[in-house]
Amino acid sequence: MKLSYYPGCSLEGTALDYDRSVRDVCRALDIDLLEIPDWNCCGASSAHMTDHEIGMRLPIRNLLLAAEIGCDILVPCAACYQRLKAADKALRTDPGFWDVARFSGDFQIVHISSFLARPEILAAIEARVIRNLADLPIACYYGCLSLRNPRVTDAPRWEMPTTLESIVAAIGARPVAWSHRTECCSGSLTMARPDISEKLVGDIVRAAKRAGATAMVTDCPMCQANVESRQPAVEGVGDMPVFFVTELIEAAMSGTYPSKQQRAHLVPPGVLTGIFSASTMKKEGPA
Repeated sequence: MKLSYYPGCSLEGTALDYDRSVRDVCRALDIDLLEIPDWNCCGASSAHMTDHEIGMRLPIRNLLLAAEIGCDILVPCAACYQRLKAADKALRTDPGFWDVARFSGDFQIVHISSFLARPEILAAIEARVIRNLADLPIACYYGCLSLRNPRVTDAPRWEMPTTLESIVAAIGARPVAWSHRTECCSGSLTMARPDISEKLVGDIVRAAKRAGATAMVTDCPMCQANVESRQPAVEGVGDMPVFFVTELIEAAMSGTYPSKQQRAHLVPPGVLTGIFSASTMKKEGPA
């Protein structure tokens, strides 16, 4: 299977380990990722808030580049996914308005967890599990941007998504039922109003703890960064690691959880390292 791949800016910066795990998981599943050549920032989260035209033309350019490859586009970042979906709808509605003579659009834009939750992909993941996650109680956290507005995202279950739950169950973890699965983490507001971010993160982590979770899993780099980075400022919630979904899949399929990956977390990931014995831990040098 071949897919176009749009990593986005976060996966080349603060979420570099997310990008690496996406590529490693796809390689293990015999999925060939064709990175869109010369891709640019999608405009999230500042461009579309500042100038509508710039906010649309940035992702439109990426779609036109992807059209030359002709494969469905795999997108790990929730914000990038939303911006590309908005651009796709704009091009299909009125390409001429955006100075595009013709837009064939013979591809779909696919968010990472929706893709991994497809029955045939789930079966392939499950068949490759070397060490399952030992019934780890985990809160699946979607956040906002891959789901809302559903007229943009086309999310079929935007109020009650289940893709992450299906994935973590396939690798032996236990998804808990909890109240804040789709609540906002504050997004980029974390830079301007950290007080609001800390309030939202505190509510999210406390809800996960009440449900019995000892860890969280997400498919959004901004959610992961916010929920981990803001915990130290919130009393009583500083010990909830947030894993990327592909990070957990890679650990289960490889049977190891490398020390380099552990060091990428701001909250110690001890609940996961404890599953893997010292004899199977991969020895690595400095990052």
